[in-house]
Amino acid sequence: MDSTMQDVPLSIATIMRYACTMHGDRTVTTATGDGYRHTTYRDVGEQAGRLANALRRIGITGDQRVATFMWNNAEHLVAYLAIPSMGAVLHTLNIRLSPEQIAFIANEAEDQVIMADLSLAGVLAPVLPQLETVHTVIAVGDGDVGALESSGMTVLRYDELLADESPAFDWPQLDERSAAAMCYTSGTTGHPKGVVYSHRSSYLHAMMTNTANAIGVRCDDKVLPIVPMFHANAWGMPYGAMMAGAAIVMADRFMDSKSIIDLIETQRPTISAAVPTIWNDVMHCLESSEGHDISSLRLVACGGSAVPMSMMKAFEERYGVRIIQAWGMTETSPLATIAWPLAGASDEEHWGQRVTQGRPVCGVEARIVDDDGNPLPHDGKAVGEVQVRGPWITGAYYRGRDESKFDHGWLHTGDVGRIDPDGFITLTDRAKDVIKSGGEWISSVELENHLMGHSAVAEAAVVAVPDERWQERPLAVVVVHEGVSVTAGELRDFLRDKVVRWWLPERWAFIDRVPLTSVGKFDKKTIRARYAENVYEVIEIHD
Repeated sequence: MDSTMQDVPLSIATIMRYACTMHGDRTVTTATGDGYRHTTYRDVGEQAGRLANALRRIGITGDQRVATFMWNNAEHLVAYLAIPSMGAVLHTLNIRLSPEQIAFIANEAEDQVIMADLSLAGVLAPVLPQLETVHTVIAVGDGDVGALESSGMTVLRYDELLADESPAFDWPQLDERSAAAMCYTSGTTGHPKGVVYSHRSSYLHAMMTNTANAIGVRCDDKVLPIVPMFHANAWGMPYGAMMAGAAIVMADRFMDSKSIIDLIETQRPTISAAVPTIWNDVMHCLESSEGHDISSLRLVACGGSAVPMSMMKAFEERYGVRIIQAWGMTETSPLATIAWPLAGASDEEHWGQRVTQGRPVCGVEARIVDDDGNPLPHDGKAVGEVQVRGPWITGAYYRGRDESKFDHGWLHTGDVGRIDPDGFITLTDRAKDVIKSGGEWISSVELENHLMGHSAVAEAAVVAVPDERWQERPLAVVVVHEGVSVTAGELRDFLRDKVVRWWLPERWAFIDRVPLTSVGKFDKKTIRARYAENVYEVIEIHD
């Protein structure tokens, strides 16, 4: 028996039309450094029509890739809407990758046009001569275009380009399974790999994100996506906010802790999202001065790396802000799990569940497998690689790269962990970062979380380093709060009643700042390299 329901495509254009009509007066606010500028969804929709007409005029007539090289701002949101809705493919370029990686990504994706913030012209200009398919750069914002023009490429100013166009555009009805956007992995090992999102997957991901069991965005919310729009589509938050009719606040390039605190205090967002390093810096900035009020935030989604319990408790107890841990990756659009505790959980159970990566949201299935690919029990004890599948999880990389990451519909995440009987996933390491000492696993994530619970510790990263006797042992790299002192011996003693004895690191290094990847995670590859090159002054403690 066939259903009689209407077959209406799930598309980005549907989200855009809804937001710009039903919630046309909702604001989009962008930080400027000396204040804030405001526009509305209605105006954003008109700008999207103008941009689509302009892109048609310069040769974007099908599913060509149009790249963005931009901060989080209103113009980037216009691109988020116009490019996929006209049938082209939005390709967000990671502005923090190396020039070689940016060139590789743009060439493999066959980008035709790049929209670039002029504040980033100095970063993009040296890359342009290496690009094989890009013919036009659209320069956004104020500033000199000379650096971009020196490449010999056509450079058009965004405001001038759109001024000559009509806001009316005949948006096509697209196949919901056609490509809407693409994003490349951060490429910590080997070349980055492309993930292509469909209109359908993006729409379903936005719907799921807005459910109460996920982030629960409502029309009376004001959403602050600190996570970059070039990183897995800002975790889907721009589309989710527009689907809900929530206002949006953008930090643009002003990402330091003081600027973020000022933005929160003056613009009063209610929901935000960023990696733990951002919130760790915000917490330290709040602690160094009094009188700040960030209580407008009712929820912060935090992921990308493990969120320390100490930080979650500090925000909740001191500032009235709940941080909820979520997990995902570029390949999962990205939200796959979120750590809402079970109803009726005791205080101990509550926090035990909050520090996990959470349970799969509806639509996502998860399992763990051993080295031979055999499923392992969800008993909270067995440890294996986490695999996931679902309607917004990629089934392949662009151009068929690295087919070994896919197994009959299951994505190999590269994360190692365990799953308990209630479905909570606890990650113990990335597969490439695991510490196997004398044949036994040591969780770098757990050691890091405990260390960052010490009052003197600002940041801590733990990596495996070679050991003659045990093959590998943990090295703890620690950043101490300014004006505070602590010894390696004191930190080792602090860990004694928290982990088994053979987990205790013998090697310690105190540094000014933990190196980060392009998306704000601890760069453990660099830490291991610096250790091997004797960059760190290592303290050894043996009982």
